[in-house]
Amino acid sequence: MRALSSLRWKIALTTTMVCCMVALALGILVHNVVARQMVGEVRKAAATELDHALGHYEYGTAHGDVNAVFDPPDLPRRLRELVASGQTGSIVGVQGGKPVMWAAGPADGKALAVWLPFGSTRERLRDIDTAILASAILAAGLVALAGLFLADRISRRLATTAAVARRITAGDLDARVNFPHEGDDAGPRGSRDEVRDVAHALDSMASSLQGRLEAEKRFTADVAHELRTPLTGSLAAAALLPEGRPKEMINNRLRALHLLTEDLLEISRLDSGVERADLARVELGRAVERAVAAAAGGSGAAPEGEPAASVRVVQDMVVVTDRRRLDRILANLLVNAGKHGRPPVEVTVEGPVVVVRDHGPGYPPELIEQGPQRFRTGDPGRGRGHGLGLTIVMGQAAVLEIAVGFANAPDGGAVTTLRLPVGRVPPGD
Repeated sequence: MRALSSLRWKIALTTTMVCCMVALALGILVHNVVARQMVGEVRKAAATELDHALGHYEYGTAHGDVNAVFDPPDLPRRLRELVASGQTGSIVGVQGGKPVMWAAGPADGKALAVWLPFGSTRERLRDIDTAILASAILAAGLVALAGLFLADRISRRLATTAAVARRITAGDLDARVNFPHEGDDAGPRGSRDEVRDVAHALDSMASSLQGRLEAEKRFTADVAHELRTPLTGSLAAAALLPEGRPKEMINNRLRALHLLTEDLLEISRLDSGVERADLARVELGRAVERAVAAAAGGSGAAPEGEPAASVRVVQDMVVVTDRRRLDRILANLLVNAGKHGRPPVEVTVEGPVVVVRDHGPGYPPELIEQGPQRFRTGDPGRGRGHGLGLTIVMGQAAVLEIAVGFANAPDGGAVTTLRLPVGRVPPGD
């Protein structure tokens, strides 16, 4: 909003500055034209008076003009020099401390000069300049208001589009801008509206993305459901095989495939949004210790004979969460540390924050930047996996409103931070 508000003021200030520049140019042009015309009229009248005075002087008659004198002391030097060269001319100057228009010509080696009052003309020019300035200020104010109104309208529409884009980024794929289409009430038919075009492109992108994600969710759920029944039958049939290495290998592969199918089913349930948390008050330190102990048997979080992870409770805290889902999150993190990291694996509880850390090569940069993505594990050299474990962590954390952060420790190792919400009240309280 701050950037959009800045855009609004930038547009308003730009239009105002352009209006001021245009008004200044027009004001200077009008001032020059009017001043040239008004001064020209006074200069013409002074020249007529000078011709009249020179004519009377030439014929030796009294000119009768009290404003005609020889070599007046107030005659401007430039005009005096012009007359000395045998020419006539006129110039604005002063006479008796008042502005006048001087006109002078040569008469027997002297300067015969006449003058007309110029004060009223100068006042009229000042009045015209004041009117031009007032008109420019009024026009600039009106243009500024109009620019601010139009810029506010544009910025509001951009703010709406940005808010919808943020909602889509947060996962609300039903969010739409829904500006009127071309030819509707938004403007004249055939008019171009770039903001509306951007909004429509965003709506189209969201619809396309939503369709593809829905298709992916349906495909994941269908595959998991279709695999579940034959896998159950295969596990039952494998149990009838004679004991030996072949039976053990078949059972291991079938169990791995069964776990993958269960993960796909869990992801499809999380994607559908039907998952609800069974909230209760939980002592976080003890819950984490029990979850880590339960995950130690066969979780793959540590080599056989070594503890899955060490738990250190810096500060215990009672939180409102779903213990089963929290156990699932911790179990997946421990399994991921066992597959892709190296011991020791450390789990630290400090208030509502749980940190799981291993001492392996750490998370791939793309996982830290973009988050976990299903069926993508980054560098194959970091270990095998299908990318569903951390995806389930994110899904379950979203149900519990747990903030999850992925990072790498400065001295090596992947660090996962769980920040549980505080102040939440369980149902029934």
